[in-house]
Amino acid sequence: MSLSLHQASVSLFTQILGGLSTVLQKAEAHAADKKIDPSVLLQSRLFPDMFALTRQVQIAADFAKGGAARLAGVDVPAYEDTEASFADLQARIAKTLAFIQSLPAADIEAGADRTIVLRPGTPNEKTLVGTSYLLNYTLPHFFFHTTTAYDILRHNGVEVGKKDFVGSF
Repeated sequence: MSLSLHQASVSLFTQILGGLSTVLQKAEAHAADKKIDPSVLLQSRLFPDMFALTRQVQIAADFAKGGAARLAGVDVPAYEDTEASFADLQARIAKTLAFIQSLPAADIEAGADRTIVLRPGTPNEKTLVGTSYLLNYTLPHFFFHTTTAYDILRHNGVEVGKKDFVGSF
């Protein structure tokens, strides 16, 4: 049995975004229990030159929706980056999950050999074939940002573990 592109993308994004949602729920509860202003956690970062938690979640969602959309050959939906609360971040994750799960698996599979151009017309333009785009570009970036979001919260004392990050499968 071979691994399908849909399993390696939409199924995986769904699992890990579900874990990220759980981690954010625990962070919100932690802030309430410890009487911490939620914005403290939302704006926390691991190092001054890194993005804050809110931006990490936004980017993770962007890689999931962008990756699935490009593989399926559809336009990537544009999201405003205006999230300012845990509820806003949960809504972004839910919107991302609804979008990627709406894409037909056959359309994702058809993207295996599709040419995908990133940053077209710029000096940073990069052309990849669908499978390489997913495995060598999208997934590493997706995991970097979901892991960093988890690490920011763990570093700030939120009681989360690997099972929370991995989510349900």
